[in-house]
Amino acid sequence: MRPKFNIKSAETRERIWTRDFVFICAANFFVFLGFQMTLPTLPLFVKELGGSDQLVGIVVGIFTFSALIFRPYAGHALESKGRGFVYMIGLAIFVLSVGAYAFIASIVLLFVIRVVQGIGWGLSTTAGGTIATDIIPPDRRGEGMGYFGLSGNLALAFGPALGLTLVGIISFSELFLICAVLGFIAFIIASRIHYKKVDQSEHKTATVAFDIFEKTALQPSVLLFFITATFGGIATFLPIYAIEQNVEGIQLYFLVYAIFLMISRTFSGQIYDRKGHLYVFLPGTILIFIAMLLLAWLPSTTALLIAAGLYGLGFGSVQPALQAWSVEKAPNHRKGMANATFYSFFDLGIGIGAIAFGQFAYFLGYGSIYIASAVSVLLSMLLYIYLYMKAKRRV
Repeated sequence: MRPKFNIKSAETRERIWTRDFVFICAANFFVFLGFQMTLPTLPLFVKELGGSDQLVGIVVGIFTFSALIFRPYAGHALESKGRGFVYMIGLAIFVLSVGAYAFIASIVLLFVIRVVQGIGWGLSTTAGGTIATDIIPPDRRGEGMGYFGLSGNLALAFGPALGLTLVGIISFSELFLICAVLGFIAFIIASRIHYKKVDQSEHKTATVAFDIFEKTALQPSVLLFFITATFGGIATFLPIYAIEQNVEGIQLYFLVYAIFLMISRTFSGQIYDRKGHLYVFLPGTILIFIAMLLLAWLPSTTALLIAAGLYGLGFGSVQPALQAWSVEKAPNHRKGMANATFYSFFDLGIGIGAIAFGQFAYFLGYGSIYIASAVSVLLSMLLYIYLYMKAKRRV
């Protein structure tokens, strides 16, 4: 589906680790750290406020859907108003909304602030991915996006475990204020980045009604949707499921997952650049599929941690490869919309997964979530094989 690259020598290949790339990775790390600390603790916060499993799913889903709605706007604004404008506004909204959690005492207010946070998250993450795409040399995009993703994965290595640990020591209010401070650090770092100027070329046109996605990014984005649905089930319900199963080590789950995800990022991007997505996608999704079956079974902490490692290797390989695939064929003036399309389907998968799995948990129990997740991964694999064979027949 894609031609092989002509590999340049180590001496002639452009550098990835420039000043601005270090800054965008650092900003990404801190905002993701603040976000990841809230990811496993918000369901517990909902429970403390008196919410049910169904409400837990809705709280997660409403966040992702608000991010989803604003991503197309972010994609257009990145090309019309500039990268820095969208990124800084998104980070500011994120900081204010997370800080507001500290003063919430009802689920209704929590819903409102989650919508606001989703807007900030949609703007900042769409902009962050596009800024990284601007900075990375085109012939090293798979490798560079892997490193960029690694900054978020480093946050994932510490964020969930740190959040779960702190919530046993300090109040939810204090935890949320700490997360807001981390977002503010990201804001300060982001202010030091040299952003690509707005494209004023003749390719640029006025916004078209219903222009909400980049068509060249649709195939990898749809594949991503079925995979991130599994992430919605893990991030939202796994801490509660582990308690029900009397399985310890949920903090270690997120740490092991992040470690193996980081390991995968050191080689999967280079495999993508050299051989294409076939050699990354199918092996990665097979690992995710096995991890979902282990979580559905979940007899012990050992099984939990093995699932974490397999999921980390699989997701860490698949996600940056699909993101690089999403932007590589988009015109230069549509890179922002390509990233918006990619993250929109990312959000859609998590949001639909969280809401649907909340119903699964309520009626069928938590184990059914991960059986359904395995089916979702299988659908992604089958769709990929269909698209790959269809493209081969065209050649």
